[in-house]
Amino acid sequence: MAAELSPRMQHIAEILDSNKPIASSKLVYLSDLNNEELEFLEEIWADADTARRRQIISHLVHLSEVDIKLDFSGVFISCLHDADATIRTQAVAGLDGEEDYNLITPLLHASKEDSSAEVRAATAVALGKFALLCVLGKLPSHFTDKIYTALLSIWDNKAESAVVKRRALEAISPFNSPRVREIIKQAYNSNDNKLKASAIYAMGRNCDLVWLTTILAELNSDEAEIRYEAANACGELGSEEAVSHLIKLTGDKDNQVQEAAIKALGDIGGEQAKQSLSKLTKNPQTRIREAAKSALKEVHFCEDPLSLQT
Repeated sequence: MAAELSPRMQHIAEILDSNKPIASSKLVYLSDLNNEELEFLEEIWADADTARRRQIISHLVHLSEVDIKLDFSGVFISCLHDADATIRTQAVAGLDGEEDYNLITPLLHASKEDSSAEVRAATAVALGKFALLCVLGKLPSHFTDKIYTALLSIWDNKAESAVVKRRALEAISPFNSPRVREIIKQAYNSNDNKLKASAIYAMGRNCDLVWLTTILAELNSDEAEIRYEAANACGELGSEEAVSHLIKLTGDKDNQVQEAAIKALGDIGGEQAKQSLSKLTKNPQTRIREAAKSALKEVHFCEDPLSLQT
């Protein structure tokens, strides 16, 4: 049987063999699979033990993040049907960085039909990137209604879990429709702090300055998670009105809030932001210095995209 297999199929069989260690040098053979190779993988994948399958998909997600030339999307799409919810969640994570609109249909199906709330939540996150692409006019127009309707139905589903609804809210937020603004307000005014944090995140992605006053107020929240999301939202909105508020927040008692404020200053730019970031590059704390240097690079790049070329 093995003699009839192509060299690549032999490598695939070895990858699925639980008696052999997993080598990254072998996993590259799972990139750019043709239909025949993918069918072969699916046949032997179903017989591999769960621990091995989890190991493989985890490695593939990592490899896809560090080397953009590798394309494991065929494997990830196939794994959306795996019996193990952890593997399905990892598969969605692997697809999250992709912009191929052919992935939208399987993601929409999983967002509605998957039995795991964790998988459905991950799928909503992945659909959020496509929602933004729709708004930017970078996808065929017929996908806009499909994605918008699917995410809205998740939010409206009273039986859906809270975390999935939150991710759907975040994902649908680039669509600046009256209904989206309504649900952002509804979420913000809820008594659920996690949902409120998602609403502030959504305000930023909604890119409407109508939210600025609310976001600036939340920079003073007692909750670090809220301050963090508000700082990020300021960066998304890009209003220089937020700069003086963010400068104060660079001294926040929470490390993540500090770094979010620094990043937001880099996103907004302007002379006041640059002066503050320049001072922070001399901060005694390494993480602050590095965050400030990164933010300054962003400012300089936005001012002159050729400035960072060597």
